[in-house]
Amino acid sequence: MEQRKAAAWRVARVERETSESRIALEINLDGTGEARVSTGVPFYDHMLAALSRHSLIDLTVDADGDTDVDVHHTVEDTAICFGRALRDALGDKRGIRRFGEATVPLDEALARAVVDISGRAYLVHEGEPEGQQYHLIGGHFTGSMTRHVFEAIAHNAAVCLHVDVLRGRDPHHIAEAQFKAVARALRAAVEPDPRVAGVPSTKGAL
Repeated sequence: MEQRKAAAWRVARVERETSESRIALEINLDGTGEARVSTGVPFYDHMLAALSRHSLIDLTVDADGDTDVDVHHTVEDTAICFGRALRDALGDKRGIRRFGEATVPLDEALARAVVDISGRAYLVHEGEPEGQQYHLIGGHFTGSMTRHVFEAIAHNAAVCLHVDVLRGRDPHHIAEAQFKAVARALRAAVEPDPRVAGVPSTKGAL
């Protein structure tokens, strides 16, 4: 069961309930980066709070899932809801910058993200060191879930997202640098551009 509501321009709420999880998520694209996040997965809460803070997207997440089985369902379903809320809040995408790019360091780690609010879902995710996918970060969050989160966001928001890990050693830093880079790229892409009167596409629609 799923409920979606675009309450106002640039604000959206998505509720999703399955046998594996129950998610209620709200975003405000014109916020200040305020986050109130509870997923039952502490490291994921930390990453979503960073995503909110550095994108300036206000984010509220109330998630309850079968984390006693695995965190996978809760993590994925929350990302699905974020992507759908992002798409709803963007509306017809009039007046946005559309493209965003950011390169973010975290100590020895360096990550780059490039986003196109294109209306076409695509993810390219490369450069994580071998073995990153097997690390249990914070004792719960499997390293492979980082890519899975971005995949769920890209497909449900209908955006093109490229994420590259340029270097890194510590699994926590590698994941966090990626979330912060995606946040900064999203901040640029969804930002209103005062010089754009309509939809930023030669096709007239995104």
